Amino acid sequence: MPLLQLRDVTVQFTKTAGCLRRTMPTPPVVDQLSLQLHQGEMYGLVGESGCGKSTTARAIMGLNQLAKGQILFQGDDLSKMHRSSRKLRMKEIQMIFQDPYSSLNPRKNVWNIIAEPLRNFERLTRAEELKKVQELVERVGLNAESIYQYPHQFSGGQRQRIGIARALALRPQLLIADEPVSALDVSVQAQVLNFMKEIQEEFDLTMLFISHDLGIVRHMCDRIGIMYKGRLVEEGTIQDIYERPSHLYTKRLLAAMPEMNPEKRLEKMKQRFRINEEYELANEQFFDSSGRVVEMRKITDTHWAALK
Repeated sequence: MPLLQLRDVTVQFTKTAGCLRRTMPTPPVVDQLSLQLHQGEMYGLVGESGCGKSTTARAIMGLNQLAKGQILFQGDDLSKMHRSSRKLRMKEIQMIFQDPYSSLNPRKNVWNIIAEPLRNFERLTRAEELKKVQELVERVGLNAESIYQYPHQFSGGQRQRIGIARALALRPQLLIADEPVSALDVSVQAQVLNFMKEIQEEFDLTMLFISHDLGIVRHMCDRIGIMYKGRLVEEGTIQDIYERPSHLYTKRLLAAMPEMNPEKRLEKMKQRFRINEEYELANEQFFDSSGRVVEMRKITDTHWAALK
């Protein structure tokens, strides 16, 4: 049984319009999305800005309400649970947020930031809490004495490590990482990514890794889902996506990756122009008359793509 399963998840927001301020629905941000995560797996959810990746993560966390669909965690439907029951299950699901500058409370020191989930779910003495917080801080590569400092006293990479320590405090089974390095310098990104890989293996975490960078996802993940306009257009293993892409949108994303070899850059540029032309000509094979992504169909046992 999958640890996490999304079935036809739809998230739709509303807007007010007209002199009577009537509430009107907008097009779905997430449109009948279905995917599965298995124990110990790192699943990469990739797509351009605005495709619904972060909205999906927030829906799993209960921060966005579902219009329809199910979110099953260990077989239990989180979307149907009472608030108190859901809160107990959410102990097993934690999130690392995109911006390390706004996700930490500037009025709290590191001790109180990391201890917050412990105080919500566990009854520890002050000494036990201090010991656990110091262990977490040291595990993420910071000095134990840094628990008395405040977020503004740390660099971006160090702040993200504090956010990771907070997410690991309750030893969750599922960790959602929403573009955890997009706000960091390139030199710091590699350090944080390698550290997250170590943490995932050490704690046998199941991780939903959200990014728009296919290069990072290739380094981090076991399986990948490509998202466009709120729907999956392709899903498969690293080999399926990078070596045998089937959907034109996936091919466009891969073609957009920078070419490090100067001798191959002209060839890569020609490939981009060719794929863009193909995308314009063969649009109807991948989208219906309204522009909605068609249903995915099975290509191999591990590879699915939205093709007619």
